[in-house]
Amino acid sequence: MFYNDHNPPHFHIIYQEFEAVMSIVTLEVLDGEIPKRAMSLALEWANQNRDQLLLNWERARNQEELNKIKPLE
Repeated sequence: MFYNDHNPPHFHIIYQEFEAVMSIVTLEVLDGEIPKRAMSLALEWANQNRDQLLLNWERARNQEELNKIKPLE
């Protein structure tokens, strides 16, 4: 997630040389692509942490420090 990034609320997924952008609200890929297995894990993580991601989106828009979000276990 980047400060002062454009709408809609989203986060960036980086895996090896691949990159994608995923909507926080709909969990759809807005841009780019990553391998299927990595995308599956990112989708699972985002689904579990959607509320925290939206909170961090608002914090970033307000130039506030982002909260850490736990990885998948």
